[in-house]
Order: sequence, then C-alpha cells, then structure tokens
Amino acid sequence: MNIESFRTFCLSLPGTTEGMKWEHLCFMIEEKMFVIIALEEGNSFSTKCEPEEFEELTVRDGIHQASHMAKRQWVQIDRLDILTEEELKKRVLTSRALVLAKLPKKIQEKYR
Repeated sequence: MNIESFRTFCLSLPGTTEGMKWEHLCFMIEEKMFVIIALEEGNSFSTKCEPEEFEELTVRDGIHQASHMAKRQWVQIDRLDILTEEELKKRVLTSRALVLAKLPKKIQEKYR
C-alpha cells in the first residue's frame, strides 16, 4: 500500500478528519488522533495498540515504541511496507476503535 491509498483508506472511515500536528499528518476522530504519519521521515507512522499486543508487534523488525506517546500503548512502524495491506488496515481500525472507546458514550453511538 502506498501513502495515497493509505490516506484514502483512513479518510474512508466514518468521522475521520486529517490535520497537521507537530509537522506530522494526523488522522483523527472527534479531534483525537489515531494515526500519526511522519511524511518527512519515509512515511513512518504510529498507531495506538492494546497493551497485550504491544510485545507481539515490537518483536517484528521495523516496529517499536512510538516516541513521545503513551508507553506500551502506541507503536511506530518505520515504513508502510513492513505490514501487509491487510495488517495495515487492521492496525488503523484497531487504533481508531481504541481511541473511539475512550470518548463519551453519546459520541461513540454516532459511529456504531
């Protein structure tokens, strides 16, 4: 998956907006980030993850703790091609669901 198809997939999710924060492209739901892409750094990107899946992800080459993000809750993936298209989509969907779950129930209902 290239950066444009990745962007298109992220924006296809209901309620998703994009913006720039800290010179990174961010995909958000209700102004809460679920994907952060460092366009200037070879399209490395970060997503939220379950603490239980953190170890499984970070043992893979090119995946590690995301800098400046909650420990064991965000991973940084060095390049889009480290994961298959199916894995990329799953990462985005999982990250979005985790962020959405932290929002008030009334807001969550808008996206179910």
